[in-house]
Amino acid sequence: MAGILDLLNSDLGKNIISGVSGSTGTDQNKTSSVLTMALPVLMKAMERNASTPEGAQGLMGALNSKHDGSILDNLGGLFSGGVDEEVKVDGDKILGHVLGQKRQGVEQVLGQKAGLDAGSVANILKVAAPILMGILGKQSRQNNVSSQSDLSGLLGGLLGGSSTRNEQSFLEKILDADGDGSVVDDVAGMVLGGSKKKGGLGGLLGGLFGR
Repeated sequence: MAGILDLLNSDLGKNIISGVSGSTGTDQNKTSSVLTMALPVLMKAMERNASTPEGAQGLMGALNSKHDGSILDNLGGLFSGGVDEEVKVDGDKILGHVLGQKRQGVEQVLGQKAGLDAGSVANILKVAAPILMGILGKQSRQNNVSSQSDLSGLLGGLLGGSSTRNEQSFLEKILDADGDGSVVDDVAGMVLGGSKKKGGLGGLLGGLFGR
């Protein structure tokens, strides 16, 4: 299974990045940076939430109904003439549910790294969250996900499955950030320090952090 970052590099991913950029009025490169950092963080948060039976049931319910992947069938329509307010409201709810009280800290941290204010990051994520849920819904249908372990396997696979401990730790740290920003510099050093490899999330984050 392709990971979420492979997907961002695909034609579909490029459409999503340019569409989100256009609909939020944000620079395309910065939008790409935010999504590259944010999508694994959101997936990691969902993986945490799905580790309880209630959380898994809630997520599967959403993927089997509203977020079944159909949003991906008409991305051109979604982005032409500005994204529907209903989609943003839905995205807002998804972010609140997935990130909870960590949301503000996550948005601040991503903004600092992408060179955007937290409000712009919030706008990008509100549009991206329903699309991410659609991607999960589509994968869930294709893989016949019907149990908590199936769901964990799907999320783990999209996160890269064999991610190194440092990269997982990076995602955990962003999720636990209190928004003061200092933690991210420490974490960036920890994840990227001494790492010369170019592949995977570490290499990608290395590129983003200019290391």
